Amino acid sequence: MRVTRFTCRNPLFPAKSERLRKLNATLFHRHARGLILTEQGELLFDATKAMNHRLEAAVARIRDSKEEVFGELRVTTTTAFGSMWLAPRLPKLYEAYPDLRIDLMLEERVLDLPMREADVAIRMKEPSQADLIRKRLMDVHMRLYATPSYLEANGIPETLDDLSKFRLICQNTSAAQVSAGAALVRELLTYDVGSLLTVNNYFGVLQSVLNDLGIGVLPDYITQDFPQLTRVLPDIESKDIPVYLAYPEELRASKRIEAFRDFVTSELAAQRRSMAS
Repeated sequence: MRVTRFTCRNPLFPAKSERLRKLNATLFHRHARGLILTEQGELLFDATKAMNHRLEAAVARIRDSKEEVFGELRVTTTTAFGSMWLAPRLPKLYEAYPDLRIDLMLEERVLDLPMREADVAIRMKEPSQADLIRKRLMDVHMRLYATPSYLEANGIPETLDDLSKFRLICQNTSAAQVSAGAALVRELLTYDVGSLLTVNNYFGVLQSVLNDLGIGVLPDYITQDFPQLTRVLPDIESKDIPVYLAYPEELRASKRIEAFRDFVTSELAAQRRSMAS
């Protein structure tokens, strides 16, 4: 195995670059599959990664000291909420702030906001990370929905025992999802379900329901945008799922964060008024 040594010359930080060069440390091992970091290399990588995050945070604060809302805003949320609720509403945000650039990261993994993996998050549970400002936006419930055409062709279930005559569409309980949703599905599967279709995200469940494949387990926030769906077995729903907006304390004065927070809050308030009327 051949050892590769690394020389760092950084024109922005010449003193630090020279100090690294004088260490004469082995930072990489070369082997048939490429380069891997040594223990010393891991230490240097972790230190420079942390320094880069602090630099990004400083740049963000400097930019946000102005009154304009512009630049990149990295938003993370779940695949379901991002694709079925947030993305369809983003044109209004862009119309209000045309210089804003949104990087929308849809995944179930909780990104590290203090380490600047994202600027702001909308999650289906209260964040546990420290140094975060958090705002509870609403509660979500998983419920059963189907299209009128599917129910016209197959009938309407009156009890959970009637599921033996229908196809249930849901996420597999082993797929990444909110725990309350998985608990509801496990309960439903204790009954003699006639047919089953599992999908690994709620967007897939929604598309299957819209195409008359069966009765789907879906979050209730979709009802405003898909009024054609009919709720089935209205007494059946999951436990409350709290939805939180969170962002790092160091971005408290960010104009981009403020604009996004106010936008989401306003859209949710409009949805509640629409559903109440």
